[in-house]
Amino acid sequence: MTAPTPREAYQATNQHYELPAELFGIYLDRRLKYSSGLYPDEHTDLDQAQTNKLHFVARRLGLTGGERLLDIGCGWGSLILFMAREFGCRVTGVTPSGPQADHIGAEAAKAGVADLVTVERGSFTDVEPAGRFDAVTLLGSIVHMPNRTAVLRKVHGLLRHGGAMYLSESCFRDQAAYEEFSRRPGTRHVTEGIFGFADMVPLSTLVAAVESAGFSLTGLADLTAHYHRTIEEWEQRVRAARDRVELIAPGMSEPLVRYLRTANAGWGYTTKHYALSARRSRLGPTEAP
Repeated sequence: MTAPTPREAYQATNQHYELPAELFGIYLDRRLKYSSGLYPDEHTDLDQAQTNKLHFVARRLGLTGGERLLDIGCGWGSLILFMAREFGCRVTGVTPSGPQADHIGAEAAKAGVADLVTVERGSFTDVEPAGRFDAVTLLGSIVHMPNRTAVLRKVHGLLRHGGAMYLSESCFRDQAAYEEFSRRPGTRHVTEGIFGFADMVPLSTLVAAVESAGFSLTGLADLTAHYHRTIEEWEQRVRAARDRVELIAPGMSEPLVRYLRTANAGWGYTTKHYALSARRSRLGPTEAP
């Protein structure tokens, strides 16, 4: 199969994120954070787990306050709104979705941080954020971008020297698993049926792209068990509110439950979820120290 162009992948993936915020509010946490939480113990609920994860990201980036941060694939704004409120960061989010951009603008105004929050609507391939950033985040977004090395090189160019990147992504556990399972019906239901386009690759492929883009790897954490529990909670919420799901998005409850079950079935067997941090420690050919 021929890989899609960045524009084709963007158009296909955007369909999922154009769904209304009310649908995601049924099964996500109060911030509508659409990625793994962090559960230190069995008593932690979904809202606290997602707050824990945002603090974890801040620590991995080394944020102390006032940094300029870019979030690629910012979703409903959970990360950029948190970093603006808690750390006074000047944040820019990139999203393909009009509903997401509108939601973030409204939430930023409500929280009194509208002056710190900018949203760029479109594909990261096409968007050209102004200036340099102290930190860049990609939480579950690079899987939707067919040319990951080109994306990471662009990120590298947007970071100041010494700037930090945080990237979290689900990966096949090795190349053999990728070759065996990536084209199976269950996988394609998630990557194509739900998201339009996603290419989940082994961690080694992702690390190679990070290094090829000029980054130095500074940290790697296995968050597989945390994502398993996160998705368990999402599925429970969808199952308990099927009628509401159907009112908001008719016909969506069955494929949504199937997506969540499929995603959770492979953890540890075919798939893993990692948090990767890296730093721009190398100057470009035309840059002065």
